[in-house]
Amino acid sequence: MRRVVVLALLALALPMAAWAGEIDITNQFGSISISNAGISSVGSQLTGWDKIKGVHGSVSFTTGALTGGSYLTGGTFSSAGSTFVVLGVGKWAKTLTGQTKNPVTLFSGSFTGPINWTVFSQTKNSTTYQLSGAIQGMLYTGRIVSGTTTQYLTATNGQWAAGKGHISMGTTGLSAPEPETLGLLGTGLVGIAGLFRRKLIGA
Repeated sequence: MRRVVVLALLALALPMAAWAGEIDITNQFGSISISNAGISSVGSQLTGWDKIKGVHGSVSFTTGALTGGSYLTGGTFSSAGSTFVVLGVGKWAKTLTGQTKNPVTLFSGSFTGPINWTVFSQTKNSTTYQLSGAIQGMLYTGRIVSGTTTQYLTATNGQWAAGKGHISMGTTGLSAPEPETLGLLGTGLVGIAGLFRRKLIGA
């Protein structure tokens, strides 16, 4: 009975370990243009990449067209034709990737489902919106990763009516399987199968 409990815990823990690698990305500033045709960002500065301090680069994204609601009161944008790109600039990016070109494409992908556009806070003269959605794409290593992004955008109500807003901050998390833990997962599963086989034969 004790062995069965241990094996069950291993079976649960190994898959979680295999997906333990997460890259945290932060950005701020920049602006967007917005209409029923979609959202397009310009000039948002990359301020954090996987706990590395003093990074430089940019985060840019576009969405598909508005599929429901209103961009002034909240709604949903399509992921069709969307993009999400993170570029690194300078020595840190070259050292990280081993590449010599500048800028370095750290991540290139797109949104993968409905993109939520909701009112986050509002005053008499200004409104802050929250844009959030799932993304997927390729890291500079060539590996396919997925995650989520949340962007906070603010402007006066007059600017929003004119289709303009400013990015106050954004956070993105990308989950990547780590080769070492994937190997551990495979070894663990083989071991589990062997133990169960031995137990069945012994019975």
